[in-house]
Amino acid sequence: MLSSIGLGFEAVVPDVDETRYPKEDPSMFVERVARSKAAFVDDPDAVIIAADTVVVFEGHVLGKPAHPNEAIAMLTSLEGERHTVMTGVAVRSGERTESTVEISEVTFSSLTPEEIAGYVASGEPLDKAGSYGLGGLGAILVESVHGSPSNVIGLPLAPLARLLRAFGVDLLAR
Repeated sequence: MLSSIGLGFEAVVPDVDETRYPKEDPSMFVERVARSKAAFVDDPDAVIIAADTVVVFEGHVLGKPAHPNEAIAMLTSLEGERHTVMTGVAVRSGERTESTVEISEVTFSSLTPEEIAGYVASGEPLDKAGSYGLGGLGAILVESVHGSPSNVIGLPLAPLARLLRAFGVDLLAR
C-alpha cells in the first residue's frame, strides 16, 4: 500500500506486546499498539509509520486466529452480519509521535459453510484480524464497506497522509 502512494520504505517487524489490557477500549488498544510499534524502531532520522488493526463484532475484539478452526468460527459469526474495523496509525520522527484511529463498518455477504471452509483452506485468513483480508481473496466475502476501504485492508491512507503532512511529508506536493 505504501508503494502504491509513492512512498519508499524499509519494513521492520517490531517486537512489541500486542496483548489487549482487560476492559481496554478497542480504539485505545489499536492506537496504543500502533504507537508502541512506532517506538520500536530506533532511527532518529527516519519517519516511521506503524499500524494495528482489529475487528470488533458484538462487543468482542477479533484478532488474528490461532488456528484454522478459530478462523472458521470467526467467519461463521461474521457471515451475513455487520462489524467494525478499527486501525490505529502512528507516525513518528525523533521524539515526536502523532496518531489516530480510523473506524469503518463492514457488512459480510451470506456465506455457506463450504465457502467459509474453502476460504480458510486458502491460508489467507490465518494472519488477518477477524480472519479475512479485503485486499485479497477475502474481498469476495464482503458485501459493503462504510468508511475507508484502505482501513479495512489495514492501513487507512487518507489519515496516514494527514499525519505525514504534520511531519513535512506531503504525498501530493512532490
